Amino acid sequence: MPSIQLQRLVKRYGGLEVLHGIDLDMAENEFTVLVGPSGCGKSTTLRMLAGLESVSDGDIVVDGRSIAHLDPKDRDIAMVFQDYALYPHMNVARNMSFSLRLKKRPRDEIDRKVRATAEMLGLTPYLDRKPGELSGGQRQRVAMGRALCRDAGIFLFDEPLSNLDAKLRGQMRAELAMMRQSVRKNMVYVTHDQIEAMTLADRIVVMNGGHIQQQGTPSELFRRPVNRFVAGFLGSPPMNFLEAELVDDGGLHARGAGFSLRLPEDIVTRARKLGGGRATLGIRPSDLEYAPEAAPDRALDLRVIVSEYIGAQSVLICDCGGTRVTVEIKSETPIALGETLRFAARPEGLHLFDPETERAI
Repeated sequence: MPSIQLQRLVKRYGGLEVLHGIDLDMAENEFTVLVGPSGCGKSTTLRMLAGLESVSDGDIVVDGRSIAHLDPKDRDIAMVFQDYALYPHMNVARNMSFSLRLKKRPRDEIDRKVRATAEMLGLTPYLDRKPGELSGGQRQRVAMGRALCRDAGIFLFDEPLSNLDAKLRGQMRAELAMMRQSVRKNMVYVTHDQIEAMTLADRIVVMNGGHIQQQGTPSELFRRPVNRFVAGFLGSPPMNFLEAELVDDGGLHARGAGFSLRLPEDIVTRARKLGGGRATLGIRPSDLEYAPEAAPDRALDLRVIVSEYIGAQSVLICDCGGTRVTVEIKSETPIALGETLRFAARPEGLHLFDPETERAI
């Protein structure tokens, strides 16, 4: 299976540069997810890899061979689009076999490949139906089946679940994960949905403004974000940010309106380099837990403004000295709106960011 390298990849539209020399190595059989807000350059990167956009500068190398200037048909790449792009007059079987028929493969090979792929994707009962007779989730599986029938070396997915409702997205995420276990190929997946990124990826690449902000495993990016953008983008609900002053009084405290938290030892040495300056304190909602007996320098006293019941969990929106703070708690915890409660902050869940550069400290 191929390895993929993007080398100083640049994309310009006239005088406007939208991709600024990105470098990215993707290992064999890796499921790589490009994630970021609209306009960050993730879909442009995918389309350049597919050959649907030209390369302004830099190179795309697959298994040591440059493909940057090859036609799409010569790249050994299959792509699944956001809008399915199925032929409405063809049934499922003919849609899935389209590329094989173009290559004039033997009929028995085509039938065998289509039936094996349909079995894997749960499409066998629908092979004689046309796209208009299928649900959105079924049409998306047909689009994936058509790509898989090509037996390409690389599979690209351009926001394939964005047209589905929340329930179907959850189902399709599970099906993609199961398919990933059966099909050991390079897969590059673009989404703006960080939940898709966290649940599907071997490696997440977070992009913003045409630059790669950070790349790594989902756990690495969630637990050790390199800057405030990555910290705020990954995680649902998103990370809380509180402006603080660093005070050295034997221990090192981050103090702000309504709180004074002792910093854990693993970031004290780095934080002291700021020399008592200001910093941004980050705490994920899941790293705050209801703890009325907690020591004051380990906790936040928060006034509950809104409680959102979502089943086993509730999401609280609280006030901390004029700053909104979100907390995730178990729903059975007794909460009254307007009440001020103490929430312990897990030491390993505290993050500091330089307020000027927004880099992690």
